[in-house]
Amino acid sequence: MVKLRLKRCGKKQRAVYRIVAIDVRSRREGRDLRKVGFYDPIKNQTYLNVPAIFYFLEKGAQPTETVYDILRRAGVLEEFRLNQTKLKVK
Repeated sequence: MVKLRLKRCGKKQRAVYRIVAIDVRSRREGRDLRKVGFYDPIKNQTYLNVPAIFYFLEKGAQPTETVYDILRRAGVLEEFRLNQTKLKVK
């Protein structure tokens, strides 16, 4: 199973995180399948590769709680749900 979760980068006391698609059995710093975003909690900056996130969500990837909150604040989850309902209607 694949999850979308945070991978810690940066210096001591100055953490930044990559949002990655990674196998559940891998550890936090393990090898990721693909980098799909970036999150800096200190500057409160977020960069998201929305098509890549949509791809993994369509394949059944589950975001962790923190990544879920980041995606919800960015409006990605609403857009994904709208996309899904449009596909079901057609």
